[in-house]
Amino acid sequence: VQLQASGGGSVQAGGSLRLSCVASGRTPNVYALGWFRQPPGKEREFVAAIRKSGTTSYADSVKGRFTISRDNAKNTVYLEMNSLKPEDTAVYYCSARTIIGVVTTPSGYDYWGQGTQVTVSS
Repeated sequence: VQLQASGGGSVQAGGSLRLSCVASGRTPNVYALGWFRQPPGKEREFVAAIRKSGTTSYADSVKGRFTISRDNAKNTVYLEMNSLKPEDTAVYYCSARTIIGVVTTPSGYDYWGQGTQVTVSS
């Protein structure tokens, strides 16, 4: 599975961005697609995930502000980010896992995209 993320950029606090991630390859084997982020100087952290069933999970820090969705026809997963805060600044990565399990930890994911920078200024 190959993942190509796009849509990052620089916005002011309170603004919005939409990230996209196109999956190619053996996508029928994917159990869940997720978004993680790595703030400067920090560990990679979970943001959101969507399972093959359509159920979603979110980090507490983004609940109510971010929405993960997917377009199966386009093999694309989206992360709609609203009410952005400076603490959302990070490199955002899309990821895919093929094994059923907890979707909130990076170690369970088999494939990773290249990352896209999101910068939120105050």
